[in-house]
Amino acid sequence: MNYAQLLFPDFSLILCGYLVCRYTALNRTVWEQVEALVYYFLFPVLLFQSIVKSPLDLRAASSLIGAGWTMGLVGIAMAYSLVHLPWLRTHINRQDHAASAQVAFRFNSFIGLALAERIAGPQGLLLIAVLIGVCVPLFNVAAVWPMARHAQRGFVRELVRNPLIIGTAAGLTANLLGFSIPVWLEPTVTRIGAASLALGLMAAGAGMQFGALARAKTLAVAVLSIRHFFLPLVALGLARGFGLTEVQTTVLLAFSALPTASSCYVLANRMGYDGSYVAGLVTLSTLLGVVSLPFALGVLRAL
Repeated sequence: MNYAQLLFPDFSLILCGYLVCRYTALNRTVWEQVEALVYYFLFPVLLFQSIVKSPLDLRAASSLIGAGWTMGLVGIAMAYSLVHLPWLRTHINRQDHAASAQVAFRFNSFIGLALAERIAGPQGLLLIAVLIGVCVPLFNVAAVWPMARHAQRGFVRELVRNPLIIGTAAGLTANLLGFSIPVWLEPTVTRIGAASLALGLMAAGAGMQFGALARAKTLAVAVLSIRHFFLPLVALGLARGFGLTEVQTTVLLAFSALPTASSCYVLANRMGYDGSYVAGLVTLSTLLGVVSLPFALGVLRAL
């Protein structure tokens, strides 16, 4: 399978978002509202629908969940160990590290959901929705914790109010209780889900910035190497160690190689750190996804 060709439609939408935001009247102010619409309404509906529409066997998915959590914990450990490594700590500013370590382990859910169905069908979409649901709380805690002294609100409150967690928890509850979306409502919900993917990808492109990458290059290389090279290798080892099925392995590898979350720079800004530097890392990570996803799904998947 030509994964580069398969991924082209999604990354072309990211490029469209970047061009529209930079060269038309639909500037960053407009796209901030689009991001809010996707994040707080369209995306949670997609998560809910993805989980509810297919029967879920938690016992069968437990290995994938375990592998996803383990991979996340390894990524978090690698990210926060950078300032303690003798050959790196003298080249890394701790303030910058506190804000940008999250780039190494967080992921862009918009891109993940857009890719899952293309590479693994409806089952892939269901599995990555479950992974997103169980990993978002872990990753958000790990991202917020080192910056908590600058937060205006407690991180527990922010986690409980996270729309991705709410959508996933509602979907899991409804699935386990045997609830299904009424037939007359399915077309509306399906169209909302499709809109969330297209707008989410374009919003990721609209948020790209290149300005502040010139400084703190060592830190940038370190966190992006974890995100786009080491985590896919860890995922491959975990897929074998947990005995994942072919579809589960494909989903985990895709999950491991996703670009980082576009909200990383929002969180850094809100907590009083240098958001422009983190925005540069998010931008470069989005571009590196064009390489890391084919690497994980093509090269590593074939091993």
